[in-house]
Amino acid sequence: MSRRVVFAAFENATDILAAVRAARARGLAIRDAYTPYPVHGLDAAMGLRRSRLPVVCFVAAVVGAALKLWFEFWTAMVDWPLDVGGKPWNSLPAFIPVTFEVMVLSAGLTTVGAFLVLSRLWPGKPVAVPATRATDDRFVLAVEETNAAFDFAQVSRLFAQHRAVSVEERVEEVRP
Repeated sequence: MSRRVVFAAFENATDILAAVRAARARGLAIRDAYTPYPVHGLDAAMGLRRSRLPVVCFVAAVVGAALKLWFEFWTAMVDWPLDVGGKPWNSLPAFIPVTFEVMVLSAGLTTVGAFLVLSRLWPGKPVAVPATRATDDRFVLAVEETNAAFDFAQVSRLFAQHRAVSVEERVEEVRP
């Protein structure tokens, strides 16, 4: 199975923002935007929803801290109870520094892992360069064909109205 993708390159951020808004108004399916630096408002113009990574980070931190506290209480009271100077076995203030460190570690590692899985980045993944100079000094917008009414000439004219430097169409093979 194959899919047609149109890549339009722009020279500045305002042009790509205007092109994204016009493409969304026309109902075109925007696949991605490649920019040399973060463009304010591009995610909202593309219609992207907020990331769920902060929720993943928070849940991982809470679970990591809870498991660490449980482990320390279990170790101190059940598995290896030692009476050191008459101190209680369940001394929470002694557990706080290590619990905090484990909370930060579990939140960080889980967030990085979730980011790599959700963005489909893994070691050895082939690099797909959308256009020459895509992230050096050009802003590239990728629009995919979604139905039979997709017309490259109309899409090309739309991007030309927004000062596209180049517009190119590619046919990509989709692996099932």
